[in-house]
Amino acid sequence: MFFKRYLLLTCLLSASLFSKGQKVTEPKINNPAWEKPYAPFQLAGNLYYVGTAELAAYLVVTNQGNILINTGTKSSGPIIKANIAALGFKLSDVKILLNTQAHYDHMGAMAEIKKASGAKLMIDEADAGVVADGGQSDYLMGGGDCTFEPVKVDRVLHNGDVIKLGGMKLVMLHHPGHTKGSCSFLLDVKDAKRTYKVLIANIPTIIIDQPFAEQKTYPGMAKDYAYTIKAMKGLQFDLWVASHASQFDLQQKHPEGSGYNPEAFMDRKGYEEDLKEVEKEYEEKVK
Repeated sequence: MFFKRYLLLTCLLSASLFSKGQKVTEPKINNPAWEKPYAPFQLAGNLYYVGTAELAAYLVVTNQGNILINTGTKSSGPIIKANIAALGFKLSDVKILLNTQAHYDHMGAMAEIKKASGAKLMIDEADAGVVADGGQSDYLMGGGDCTFEPVKVDRVLHNGDVIKLGGMKLVMLHHPGHTKGSCSFLLDVKDAKRTYKVLIANIPTIIIDQPFAEQKTYPGMAKDYAYTIKAMKGLQFDLWVASHASQFDLQQKHPEGSGYNPEAFMDRKGYEEDLKEVEKEYEEKVK
């Protein structure tokens, strides 16, 4: 208990210290789809897609306020705000902010949106420090300027924690590897026909070039990837989406302008293929 309180206090202090005068240098974006707007849509029941053509962001709507998951890069901020408004919702109704991984392509607009909405930010314990220092302590991108604006963490999450709002319950699943605190979320959403169990998956892509044994800044990486791959294989769900649109073939499953079709995201085969690809690369890195 003492450690958890100490970690939260450290995150709160870090955010206040680094946010004053600290230079933020977002890595150069070399994928046009990251910054390309994408028409927002109702994914299933009270779950909506509000991200860009590549950087996924999700809005969970409840009768007591809404939950926003991921904010893309800094340039994604205006797109997400416009998408929320286009769906008829208010940014001020966002009460909780969540994130699947503490990299600039999912955290870039978090500080801006948190300030504009007044929402509480909840982050996986292992990524909380990285969020609070703007990416400076990230194992891969840290050590220099902040890669995104530092953000105050209001609640530190642990594997299996439940986030509740307006009758909704989201279960956070600790899926480390891509970052030390990468995570996924399981939630049930309803429409007029049925209830869907949805997995918002953080597919554990491997972004280092060298073998795991040479990764000195994240010595437990191989173990974390092994855990995550095994854990994700055993998950049960009806629909799944991910942190990046291309990971779950968003534009093929829901072309812009198409109608409401939750069943398009019933793609267990695609999910398993993604995990097999990661597992193959994992085995190569172990060797």
